[in-house]
Amino acid sequence: MTVRRRRFSSLVVAASSLGAIGLVVSGARATIQEQRARLPPAAHDCPDEVEGIWKSHQYDPRYGDWTVFTLTVRRVAGKPGELTGVITNHSWDGPPTQEQPPPCINGWRQWIVSMDARGTVDAQGNIFFGGVPPWRLDRVICYSGPAGYNLDNFTGRIDPVLKEFQSVNNDGGRAVNDPTVFRRIGCLDEESPPQIVATPPPFYPSMGRGCVCAVPGFR
Repeated sequence: MTVRRRRFSSLVVAASSLGAIGLVVSGARATIQEQRARLPPAAHDCPDEVEGIWKSHQYDPRYGDWTVFTLTVRRVAGKPGELTGVITNHSWDGPPTQEQPPPCINGWRQWIVSMDARGTVDAQGNIFFGGVPPWRLDRVICYSGPAGYNLDNFTGRIDPVLKEFQSVNNDGGRAVNDPTVFRRIGCLDEESPPQIVATPPPFYPSMGRGCVCAVPGFR
């Protein structure tokens, strides 16, 4: 399996301008539509237009891997323009047809990381939501997790009708104005939707790799 460098820890980078968002999204419209088609239906009856569970689902052909981001977004009490919450990243290796996580075969890796997050939103729905250190390796599902991880930073504008926002992600490393579509799929007063996590098989085939251990590696 080709070793690929995934993300290395860094401080939160400055948010991109909304003008940059328009350029990136318009230049990657097919990708945006493909991302949107994979998402669950939107939650329409939440008491707040911003708070909730937001999800993305995208494939990166440059690295041959999938990423599902889940944002848990809350307003800060007494400061409605400030946000807090959590960013979770569930990633796995696989071909473009592998929209759901595969079994632990072929040396493909699968892992979940998370980080606390802070952000802002204005009256027009312009939103920034970015990770704050430290990031956490929550679970290694197949083979190994990342040795390091750059904190994700999403900048976009909420569409109150679609319950979506088209964002760009900047992490100071691999993601540079990376188009990412989020849809709100749950309210905070509802039970959080389950993570898409494949059940590991009863044994891990060695694939000639020796001990299959949860040792962080590069991606």
